[in-house]
Amino acid sequence: MLAAAGGPAARLILVLAAVHAARRDAIRRLQLDDLDLGNRRITIAGSTRPLDDLTRTLLQDWLSCRQARWPGTANPHVLLNRKAAMETGPVSPSWISEALPGKTATVERLRIDRHFEEALACGPDPPHLAAVFGFSPKTAIRYTNAARQLLQTQAEICASPSAGPCPGSRTMINGHER
Repeated sequence: MLAAAGGPAARLILVLAAVHAARRDAIRRLQLDDLDLGNRRITIAGSTRPLDDLTRTLLQDWLSCRQARWPGTANPHVLLNRKAAMETGPVSPSWISEALPGKTATVERLRIDRHFEEALACGPDPPHLAAVFGFSPKTAIRYTNAARQLLQTQAEICASPSAGPCPGSRTMINGHER
């Protein structure tokens, strides 16, 4: 999906939504001062988090592109287009939405998928989700309840005698895990 995203700005938008669960407004308002590439930190909507290798690489790619296109801009925002480069405000919300290919992968859908992925990977743990994403307790509980329901449904399907092998399960054949 990353390769299909198009240019460096689109790839960065996709990763900010899919990896960091950033909202569209947070992505468009991200400023250069929010980046600490040397210490591998990024601040999104007031929440500072570690900067993974993929996001760091895509940020470096975009910042190189940004510098080549608009070397004299005074705009402090990370993402720019022709119009925003001549001003000091962020790009428009529609520009962020239009950057992703097709209509199936929206920033909001990617962000929500990331929340569920974390809840499923780490177990339904409201304090963990609240800490990772800056959720309110009520929102964290809502996501963990949904994750718990998905995990329970999968367990019921796997427990069924007619289900066959369960997704993600491993079996031993001749001493080898398959």
